[in-house]
Amino acid sequence: MDHAYVIDQLERHRTIFEALLAGLPEAEIRWKPAPEKWCLLEVVCHLYDEERDDFRARLKHVLETPDAPLPPTDPVGWVTARKYIEQDYTTLLGRFLDERDTTVRWLRGLDRPKWTNTYQHPKVGPISASLFLINWVAHDLLHFRQINALRYGHLASISDEPLDYAGNW
Repeated sequence: MDHAYVIDQLERHRTIFEALLAGLPEAEIRWKPAPEKWCLLEVVCHLYDEERDDFRARLKHVLETPDAPLPPTDPVGWVTARKYIEQDYTTLLGRFLDERDTTVRWLRGLDRPKWTNTYQHPKVGPISASLFLINWVAHDLLHFRQINALRYGHLASISDEPLDYAGNW
């Protein structure tokens, strides 16, 4: 795997997240397709927490101390424990984008990282540093899809016109 390319994608994705998410109206930020689904505010809070407390923390851990237990994460529990729905969207988006900048600087500053270091997970088996890195990019791509679906759903919810002229969603 070309690790430099993957790190470049994390940097590129920061710009995409900003373009997709900055400057949106409150109604769109809080719109949900169903009560149990996330809104854009909750997605942004999740991205912020995942950046710091999951991907970066766990990748750093596997690079430096692969034999010790991984730092715990609870993405589903964080939604309520960290009161995502009560957070300020613009502040959290800014924090997430700043954290992504920190991530890219950190990754580019690593001196001969041990990408083959592996943590032996008790349930899923071996997890290498490379696996964490490439899945970070995959995580971004999954959330691009989610964000686009939320934005499209919101547009459909406020329109009296059909959206199928643009093509089938």
